[in-house]
Amino acid sequence: MPLVELRNVSKIYHLGGEEIRALDDVTLDILAGEFISIIGPSGSGKSTLMHILGCLDSPSKGTINLDGTLIQNARPRELARIRNEKIGFVFQFFNLLPKLNVLQNVELPMIYSGMPSGDRQERAMAALKLVGMENRAKHRPMQLSGGQQQRAAIARALVNNPRIIFADEPTGNLDSNTGEAILQLFCQLSQEGRTIALVTHDPEIAGRTPRRIEIRDGKVATQADPKLSGLARN
Repeated sequence: MPLVELRNVSKIYHLGGEEIRALDDVTLDILAGEFISIIGPSGSGKSTLMHILGCLDSPSKGTINLDGTLIQNARPRELARIRNEKIGFVFQFFNLLPKLNVLQNVELPMIYSGMPSGDRQERAMAALKLVGMENRAKHRPMQLSGGQQQRAAIARALVNNPRIIFADEPTGNLDSNTGEAILQLFCQLSQEGRTIALVTHDPEIAGRTPRRIEIRDGKVATQADPKLSGLARN
């Protein structure tokens, strides 16, 4: 059974009497351990798809099964729990809280889940070590480079050991060398068995993933069979 199953998912907005289909009858699977890219031009629907996959938005039609839970039937509190426990997010602009240091930023998902302070700090430091940021734990975000901030954001996404990580244009705010280092980090995490979905408009970045899903005009234009991607793991 796939980790994520979308069946005939649509997202429809009504603006000024006009029906706009941001997603139109999308069906796809993501297997545990896959490293995929979701690619498409601006306005294609790729970010809408990520928001629905990540339980940040709800579909107008269709069904979503995430790790055995039917998302479209879940209540807001249940969706919040699923996001906290099963999903890690990495965004283009890092979304670190400026008044907190790096360690405190990484601890945030565990605070929301009610984990004791000592356990939080231990797990946060382990996540920072995984991304090579343990020596910056006491720094504030503004004291870090863009690449360091993104590494801290990745540590935060990893700290609850989520079932899947969604990364929305994670190199879009970085220079090419720093962006390449972040892509290499995602490849390393994939080799360790993490499930990663990377949203991008850049074909070169998408070409780094074993499977590419192309979105155009709210529809899946092309996608490979996940069983043939080469990195799917049981």
